[in-house]
Amino acid sequence: MNLKTLALAAASIVIASPALAETNLKEDHEMEVKGVVESYFEYLQIGDLEGLENLFDDNIIWHQPGNGQLSGTYEGKPKLFTLFGEFMKRSGGTFKIDEVSSLMINGNFVIANLHFSATQGNKSISMDGVDLMKVKNGKIIEVHLFSADQEAEDEFWNQAE
Repeated sequence: MNLKTLALAAASIVIASPALAETNLKEDHEMEVKGVVESYFEYLQIGDLEGLENLFDDNIIWHQPGNGQLSGTYEGKPKLFTLFGEFMKRSGGTFKIDEVSSLMINGNFVIANLHFSATQGNKSISMDGVDLMKVKNGKIIEVHLFSADQEAEDEFWNQAE
């Protein structure tokens, strides 16, 4: 290899490095964001409230869909954990995420395709849903939920008092 060829090879590495570094930073960021959301579902599954609390930003905004008694926007951890308590109370502790079939990441946003269920007496609910989460600085800052049959979900939570 002559000196000119070596110089050209070195120059191409220097030119490619910023693009490569940017790609690596994006991948690292998306892995961090994905890790936060994976931890959220793990903590939810085992009932680790302290772990959950550490994943949420103090000013979390949670959008609970529908027109039911629990529907609305909840701002801040205290209001969110009150909502979580209502889910457990109204379902006799049976509310759970049965499966997270996929996570899709785009920057700070994660979409989780999932299935959830709950039972209260002879009433039950079992359906698919989608959670859209925004993660910033290692914390979940906003969540939007979508249910396959919002009317049925509203009816379940309204009757399961």
